Amino acid sequence: MTDAPRVTDAPEHDEAHGGGLGSRLNWLRAAVLGANDGVVSTAGLVVGVAGATESQAALLTAGLAGLLAGSMSMAAGEYVSVSTQRDSEKAALAQEKRELREDPEAELAELTGLLAARGLSADVAREAAEQLTARDALRAHARVELGIDPDQLTVPWHAAAASFLAFTVGALLPLLAIVLPPASARLWVTVVSVLAALTLTGWWSARLGAAPAGRAVLRNVAGGALAMAVTYGAGSLLGATGV
Repeated sequence: MTDAPRVTDAPEHDEAHGGGLGSRLNWLRAAVLGANDGVVSTAGLVVGVAGATESQAALLTAGLAGLLAGSMSMAAGEYVSVSTQRDSEKAALAQEKRELREDPEAELAELTGLLAARGLSADVAREAAEQLTARDALRAHARVELGIDPDQLTVPWHAAAASFLAFTVGALLPLLAIVLPPASARLWVTVVSVLAALTLTGWWSARLGAAPAGRAVLRNVAGGALAMAVTYGAGSLLGATGV
């Protein structure tokens, strides 16, 4: 009997840990994707325009248009994506609630089996399942069976706002770098600023995600450099032909 409280707490501890990590990674994904897209897409746009013209007004117009369109697109896409995830979580919880109401014994046996699959003996798994069911059957099944914390469902507006802000902050860097310096230096200032920013975001994402930093930084920098090279080449070609 001395093991019962420890066994009872173990599933909740495991699920809370997984839920916290999942929530952190979702926010990280939204923020990093938003910032990277803001930096790379806006840099590609303004560098491409810079290849065709030296007009500061044209560069500012293109940069602002890219910032607004990109930030709204990122926010809308993240809202739709997270809304779909939330709908799926709510549907799974509703189904579990219905099954608990219609056949509680079968659900108790299922929970017992899930706990036993984690390494508990049959007797201890049964006792733990009974205690978890008595406390809150839906919460127990949500965490152990579905991997969902009913109190921490994804919030679409939060993800959308995070993506919008991250994209806007990322896009401001190449926009300011291309319009503020003198014409003779703006291209190189933009390129260096963008590559430095991509290095920082790559390192930051790898650190928070406990992943190798070198690989993440290399991916970010290589992708950004390629995007700017391609768009500058296209802009130069169009500018030379007078299109």
